[in-house]
Amino acid sequence: MTEQVDTSTEVRTDQINLSPVAAAKVGSLLGQEGRDDLALRISVQPGGCSGLRYQLFFDERSLDGDVVTDFEGVAVVVDRMSVPYLNGATIDFVDSIEKQGFTIDNPNSTGSCACGDSFH
Repeated sequence: MTEQVDTSTEVRTDQINLSPVAAAKVGSLLGQEGRDDLALRISVQPGGCSGLRYQLFFDERSLDGDVVTDFEGVAVVVDRMSVPYLNGATIDFVDSIEKQGFTIDNPNSTGSCACGDSFH
């Protein structure tokens, strides 16, 4: 009996979304760190040519009002001020010849730019 792997991703509009590929990459990076007390923190600040600038980093802190969502064992933390800007956004990981890194597809951003730097 072979196990079927569901590769479809349900996009929730009431929270942030982490693709299975991105969750696997974050899990791999956390494994390299050798720590189980870290979560992927995502925050939004005004700026960038799309109107929003993102920060993604590993964090062990827990701040008042944080929203924590579990994706396949990976904790994603969003501060309460960033939550409204990230509801419905999807974080993915791209690994191709042209580009490697995390991308954010956010229906809440006010525009787009040709530079591509706002989403790294």
